[in-house]
Amino acid sequence: MADTPPEPSGSGGGLDRGVLAVAMVVVLGAIMSILDVTVVNVAINDLAKEFKTPLATIQWVATGYTLALATVIPITGWASARFGTKRLYMISITLFVLGSMLAGAAWSAESLIAFRVLQGLGGGMIMPAGMTILTQAAGPSRVGQVMSVVGIPMLLGPIMGPILGGWLVDDVSWRWIFFINLPIGIIALVMAARILKPDSPQRGERLDFFGLLLLSPGLALLIYGLAKGAELGDFTETEALIPTVIGAALTVAFVFRALSAESPLIDLRLLKRRSVAAASGTMVLFMAAFMGAMLLMPLYYQSVRGEGALMSGLLLAPQGLGAMVTMPVGGKLTDKIGPGRVVLVGLTVVVLSVAGFAALLQADTSYWSLGAVLFVMGLGMGMTMMPTMAAAIQTLVHDEVPRASTMLNIIQQVSASVGTAMIAVLLANQLSDRLGSGGGGEIGSAEKVPPEVLAKIAPPMADAYQHTFWWAAGLLLLAFLPALLLPRKKPATSAVDAPMPMH
Repeated sequence: MADTPPEPSGSGGGLDRGVLAVAMVVVLGAIMSILDVTVVNVAINDLAKEFKTPLATIQWVATGYTLALATVIPITGWASARFGTKRLYMISITLFVLGSMLAGAAWSAESLIAFRVLQGLGGGMIMPAGMTILTQAAGPSRVGQVMSVVGIPMLLGPIMGPILGGWLVDDVSWRWIFFINLPIGIIALVMAARILKPDSPQRGERLDFFGLLLLSPGLALLIYGLAKGAELGDFTETEALIPTVIGAALTVAFVFRALSAESPLIDLRLLKRRSVAAASGTMVLFMAAFMGAMLLMPLYYQSVRGEGALMSGLLLAPQGLGAMVTMPVGGKLTDKIGPGRVVLVGLTVVVLSVAGFAALLQADTSYWSLGAVLFVMGLGMGMTMMPTMAAAIQTLVHDEVPRASTMLNIIQQVSASVGTAMIAVLLANQLSDRLGSGGGGEIGSAEKVPPEVLAKIAPPMADAYQHTFWWAAGLLLLAFLPALLLPRKKPATSAVDAPMPMH
């Protein structure tokens, strides 16, 4: 398999054996890093009890990981060029697995948080490095199909995570939510060593230290401030406002630096290309609205319907099934007719689904109805997110791909954090309006709430979720503006379509 040459990318055919083998390596790494986020979220309450630590402290098990991701993603483009993408990918997986094993052996909340940060430092580079390897192996005319493959773990993570996490925490041990990464990591490393071809590091590549000093702390502070604001239900609180403002200022300063530097950390000049700028704009709005909306359904199942984490995960499964139906189709259509038309259809389906929740959601809505809407939402998701990423990458030359995939991963991370924080605050305010000041602060599980109390508060709570879905639908509508500028033809055959060396 290692020696199978990639089909010349200009042919625009299906994915051959060599590219599919590379895809398997990348998907294994991606599944591990993405699944980990949702698996751990389910275990937060149990970890707080295990270490006799307040929830505000143990929350750093999740937040520390996210901040580590945001800190390390910016250097992925430089590191790919400096050390070679294959080597970087294998180092990232090794760091992630090492962090996982140490986290599983943690003896205190502080040690667990420290090991989660180590995990995040590895995990942050797995996705952008994997995307680079795969897009360079397949070539621009098959980027849509390749993005569909990478998108599978992105969709399965939020669905499988709660199911797997709930089962491990309830029936095995919380330590196994980390130990489970060892066998997956070993398989991924062995496959990477055998299948990925080494690429030549570019020794002349210099790290933009000044840019790194601006962007990494900027992103970390921005995400921390947003998470804190959502937790407090108020972004104007000093604890949330100061890091958010400083983070935003550092990020803006980085933008000016990147546009003037000779070798910037992230090449923002790529945004001068219409397809890259349109894809980035679409992704910002789509990720903010969609990830915010994704937060609502599991919370609704747990807080309004009294379901546990495991059952909530199972009830979300139709969305993943819907996405799995359209992802391969969306990828092939992207390569044949261009991403613009595919994304517009996908966005329309997602907007109608979110509006469907806003119209349907009651305290006693049938699970079959909700499952049907989730399935349709998945169909739209499969035709939106990865074709948008493909639109940005299709027009780039070989050496620009690592920079672009790094930039797109940062956009995804920040947009998802902004959207989640914003929707969480909107929901908290809606709950406060309907249940009084005590209602907005707690958006937790209703499993332990007495049935007679739940019967009284469930209708106004469902009403709060319903209204919050309208906000998400409104934000999604804005994504149509940049999406209208996405290319509606397949990429023209050019120098970029020359066969690319597989990594």
